[in-house]
Amino acid sequence: MSFLIISKKNPLVLASASPRRKRLLKEICLPFRSLACDINEQGTWEDPPGMTRFLAEKKAITAYSRATNKWVLGADTIVVLRGRILGKPLDHEEARSMLRLLSGKEHEVITGFSIINPAGLVAHTEHVSSIVGIKELSDREITAYIKTGEPFGKAGSYAIQGIGIFMIRAVNGSYTNVVGLPVYHVIKALLTLGALDFFPMEQ
Repeated sequence: MSFLIISKKNPLVLASASPRRKRLLKEICLPFRSLACDINEQGTWEDPPGMTRFLAEKKAITAYSRATNKWVLGADTIVVLRGRILGKPLDHEEARSMLRLLSGKEHEVITGFSIINPAGLVAHTEHVSSIVGIKELSDREITAYIKTGEPFGKAGSYAIQGIGIFMIRAVNGSYTNVVGLPVYHVIKALLTLGALDFFPMEQ
């Protein structure tokens, strides 16, 4: 079965309101429209990669129910330190606790993404992992960073694409994955599925 490819007239539906994911897609000039999907992400997970794939699929399926006959992309990103999942901080103290945990250590950032085809079927789901090294952070640095407000709404309490770049010692793997969407892997999947016939797209 063949479907219409992604174009300005037939944009991809991004099942997310994340400004970071939207910015990445804008930067590569991929036509899309954003559709926020609030789903329950609570639960106890012993398989972090599986968690990201499951939640990415759930977001994509939810978005498809409101945007039928379109290509839909869902994604979910988490930070994992020694088997512990660090979500988005609820307050200043939780952000401080997370940053202290990350200080001087390496952690894993995992993004699961799922693509629904125009027939409403899950066409592709995978996860991508990157290892991030954080420098030793002083209490003064942590306090100053929290005061910027940037840690809030971010898994692990930091944003690699923002002020938080000051603490990043090294990244092993996809940088855009750490931002929130592994662009290389997403484009590769869209090309393989026939959602795109060529990339970069003609402007």
